[in-house]
Amino acid sequence: MSVLLRLLGWTLAVALIALPVVAVLNGWVGQDRWPLTTLRATGQFDRVDEARLREALLPYARQGFFAVDLDAARAAVAQLPWVERAEVRKRWPDVLEVQVVEHVPFARWGEDRLLSDHGRLFPAGDVEVPAGLPQLAGPDGRVRDVVEFYNQSRLLLAPLGLDIRSVLLDPRGSWSMQLDSGAQVVVGRSEARARIARFSRLMPQLLAQQAQRLVRADLRYTNGFALSWAPVPKAPPTGMQGNT
Repeated sequence: MSVLLRLLGWTLAVALIALPVVAVLNGWVGQDRWPLTTLRATGQFDRVDEARLREALLPYARQGFFAVDLDAARAAVAQLPWVERAEVRKRWPDVLEVQVVEHVPFARWGEDRLLSDHGRLFPAGDVEVPAGLPQLAGPDGRVRDVVEFYNQSRLLLAPLGLDIRSVLLDPRGSWSMQLDSGAQVVVGRSEARARIARFSRLMPQLLAQQAQRLVRADLRYTNGFALSWAPVPKAPPTGMQGNT
């Protein structure tokens, strides 16, 4: 009987020691004694909304220094628009510190998303998008292919003084693009890169022979391509001479 009493006594003693620790770590007690009262944001970000950042972290800061769930807080911040990744730490005695890395946009994707320079798609939200981004579109699983095609085509067309405004890969696997001049280029499904290379190789001769601007190029031919031209708009007069 004495052995049983001693065992019960040890169990009670351990419980009396452990329960306060468990209570503090779970936030049952101590929130008022060890509150997280300071939010410190680090990292260079321009488009992540600081008010929404504070709003996302506030429920976790209320848990107190010992009970705050850092992984859950990090996940909440990572869901905010324009956040590529986030790290959340606590600093004694009352600081919750968040480091934010913001997406750097590489292109527009589809109707309402952006593509980061790391190849990740993310929503633009209500944030103003930088001007001059190319417009890319295609199946989400073909992001890498679309970016590769865009980059390779730009290199081929740059010596002609042409740049690419948009690239589209449709669901059937057919490529098309629009140049910064406004010309539409239909590339098709097969041998797309070879067709662009041939187009860029022959265009200087064709442009030199034409006093018109290129409107459309259809590259879906075995031994050539079809071109549509339009007159070059006349420049408006710079001014009018007065009568003498």
